[in-house]
Amino acid sequence: MSHKAYKSDLLLLLAAAIWGFGFVAQRKGMEYIPPFLFNGIRFALGSIVILPFIFKNIKTTSVRKQYQFKKLKHILGFIGIGFVLFLAASFQQIGIIYTTAGNAGFITGLYVVIVPILGLSFGNRTKLDTWIGALLATTGLYLLTVTEIYRISKGDLLVLISAFFWAGHFHILGWLSPKFRSSTIACTQYIICSSLCFIISFFIEEFDFEKVKLAIIPILYTGILSVGIAYSLQIVAQKNAPPAHTAIILSLEAVFAILAGWLILNESLTTRKMLGCFLMFIAMLISLLNFCTFFITLPKNILTNIKTEHNK
Repeated sequence: MSHKAYKSDLLLLLAAAIWGFGFVAQRKGMEYIPPFLFNGIRFALGSIVILPFIFKNIKTTSVRKQYQFKKLKHILGFIGIGFVLFLAASFQQIGIIYTTAGNAGFITGLYVVIVPILGLSFGNRTKLDTWIGALLATTGLYLLTVTEIYRISKGDLLVLISAFFWAGHFHILGWLSPKFRSSTIACTQYIICSSLCFIISFFIEEFDFEKVKLAIIPILYTGILSVGIAYSLQIVAQKNAPPAHTAIILSLEAVFAILAGWLILNESLTTRKMLGCFLMFIAMLISLLNFCTFFITLPKNILTNIKTEHNK
């Protein structure tokens, strides 16, 4: 792996840690304000965090050049990534109301399998290591999050829909990020997502400023860290990381969520959960280091070397 690839993986790991530790904050915020208002405020805050980078870029290139679309599909890409982010975040946030945290974490993490499957329809080839890593990560997620008799609820279905939109977001971002500045993509998608959330909230939800003040800590964490920083890290990292590989590393947010509960909330860390964490860690190593490809190609490489030496 190149230096850029390692750097991208570290950025993705940091994003997963921020999202994992922020899961408690995301649920806590829902105790005070409704989902669309919560998402609208936090994504608006995330766009504000990115604005200094936009202004910095203006010194070196104009706003027009930052959005210099060469083709119509680039314009549609910017609109699409914001709209898909809105759908993914909304379905997930509403689904969390009607299901358990464990179920929501497991079902959302299914994007680790959905991403490579969806990639086939886009003509993207996925390495054997990534497929094996995805299946191991899914098994680890199950052990980590589903600890009781599993029943499908309305919330589970909503979160499952969000998992498909998260997978789509990975692919759009993987296509768009090498073509434009990271700050440009980040700020645009946050503004689109926030605007749509505020519009829907205006018509179907009630605004209570006192309740917003009660949710200020979850809003600040999820807005500044989860949105402003973590999503931006994902955009930067995906310039050098394929979507399926990215999904495996980011699925580790479930591991960090369990660790956060253990460290901060004194929640139990059972043997089952530790096994789930271990499987997800192995899945990441397989995807990062290409173990399977190495062992499959090893006999071929040995034979090639023997032939070369024999011909000499």
